[in-house]
Amino acid sequence: MTDDTGDRAAGNDDRSADGDDLADDDPTDIPIDRFHDALEAEERPIATASEVARRLETTQAAARDALAALVDRGDVDRLDVESDPVVFYPTEWGQLASRERVVVFPNRREVVVDRPTQFTRARLSQFASLVDTTGTEPGTRGYLHRVRQEDVWAAPFDDADALVASLRATLPRRFEGLEEWVRDQWRRAHRFRLYTHEDGYVVLAAAAESLLGNVAESHLDDAHLRASISETEAWVNEDAIADVKRALYDAGYPVEDDRDLATGDPVNIELTAELRGYQESWVETFLESRSGVFVGPPGSGKTIAAIATMAAVGGETLVLVPSRELAGQWREELLTHSTLDPADVGEYHGGEKAIRPVTIATYQIAGMDRHRGLFDSRKWGLICFDEVHHITGPVYSRTAELQAKHRLGLSATPVSETSSEEEIYTLIGPPIGTDWDALFEAGFVQEPEVEIRYVPWREGTAHDEYAAADGRERRRIAAENPAKVDEVRYLLAAHRAKKALVFVEYLDHGTAIADALGVPFISGETPHHERAALFRQFRDDGDDLDTLVLSRVGDEGIDLPNAELAVVASGLGGSRRQGSQRAGRTMRPEGSALVYVLATRGTSEEEFAQRRMRHLARKGVRVRETNVAE
Repeated sequence: MTDDTGDRAAGNDDRSADGDDLADDDPTDIPIDRFHDALEAEERPIATASEVARRLETTQAAARDALAALVDRGDVDRLDVESDPVVFYPTEWGQLASRERVVVFPNRREVVVDRPTQFTRARLSQFASLVDTTGTEPGTRGYLHRVRQEDVWAAPFDDADALVASLRATLPRRFEGLEEWVRDQWRRAHRFRLYTHEDGYVVLAAAAESLLGNVAESHLDDAHLRASISETEAWVNEDAIADVKRALYDAGYPVEDDRDLATGDPVNIELTAELRGYQESWVETFLESRSGVFVGPPGSGKTIAAIATMAAVGGETLVLVPSRELAGQWREELLTHSTLDPADVGEYHGGEKAIRPVTIATYQIAGMDRHRGLFDSRKWGLICFDEVHHITGPVYSRTAELQAKHRLGLSATPVSETSSEEEIYTLIGPPIGTDWDALFEAGFVQEPEVEIRYVPWREGTAHDEYAAADGRERRRIAAENPAKVDEVRYLLAAHRAKKALVFVEYLDHGTAIADALGVPFISGETPHHERAALFRQFRDDGDDLDTLVLSRVGDEGIDLPNAELAVVASGLGGSRRQGSQRAGRTMRPEGSALVYVLATRGTSEEEFAQRRMRHLARKGVRVRETNVAE
């Protein structure tokens, strides 16, 4: 038997339901939960009085009396058998089967929770990342969490003792090796600090002389550090602050940033919307560290929380977005949910160029050298990066200036699931967020129902072309399977009353579906004014435009809150983030949310669909599969 299994078998044998030893309680009064704990520790559905006594650390006589009391109450039954004088078992087996179970694999730093309570999931989210889920119905699922170094570094506790106390309160018993690893990671996260010297320059301070000498100097050079100040401090080149953070992060030592950040000229802004509890927590956490990334599913209110953060910082703000459409939507949100004067909000992109106290610009424009002077004309106090994974693109070269500001990122995809976690963590800040599943269960966000539909070939010619092709061409032919047009038509007819979005990968495929349905197709080639008009029509419930076909321009940067149905007709080879974005188009606090993913049967699309949707299942989203009839 491995150590992991041994840990599991030990179960809750040294804890009562409220964490106290049985010796502190009335030995003749065993709660039914304690009896269940004893059964789990025995790994048998029945137990004798002596086995219960051993597991609950009491005498056999006391256990026998307590079990008799449970029998009298009807919670436990007893049976005389040949091999054991008397065995006891639960009267209601369902109570034992439906209990929360926490199983720990300390060597892998993994925690499996079967049928967890919302309280347990909330505790786990403080120091672990959700990796996978199993099960199809709320309340019956199993969850796999992994404790990563980044989770410990970003854990919301004042000290290691508080973090370990939360760990102990969540897990069934103490795991000394895991606790020691957590303490070591906590120490690593508090060994280097950046602060502003009273003379105005930036200092890197190490917790010990050996750290500055062995760690910092091994990973940093003259381009990073100007001069040594003391045995534990060095003067930092301000243009290299981002590189210093990245180098030490790579060495396993995240840097605490306690510098005096710019606040910018004051802006008179107040939030007019009411924050939910988790949004308030996001804002409070950000204000403590002055950097971080709000992580939550579409519809969870990241933009509202960002506006609340702007109001709290109170300085001029630059918002960076991936598209002109999102810039316009940000302006609408700001004017709807805050007291900002319209004259104080500007947009800066290919269609409009206005720098204001609150300016919304596209990443592409902000990364161009010829616009740098205009952006630098204002001393921004806060920079907000919407769809924060774009930070590694055009604006990466401007990290030296960005590091002097409060930095807030927004993302529907957990930072750990992007291809740029290190850049986001070091350039912007650690993740601040809530499990998707917790928001689903609380009713804040509508959980989508996701179904993968395997579509057959119905045209021999298309199938023959696929068989003769290879590589990228084969993928395109599978994506454009003509049978998908009929399947899209069938799904829209089955949900005739719902506002629907159909996503495609290839322009020819989008045109074919749009022509067959008689609806608009929006792609990167669609003029911006036309896109805006069609999105506006779709958002208008009184308009008769209830279906749009979208290329990748619909993956992010659009807000269509009344979308109830999403059909992913092609595009399964994209990123996990793309799958989340497309499913997220239907996630809102009210109404139904349906996502159908079409994959051509017998092709690589099957594997892509399963992989992408498994990513959603890890967030607690139910995914089912259907074979479409020939």
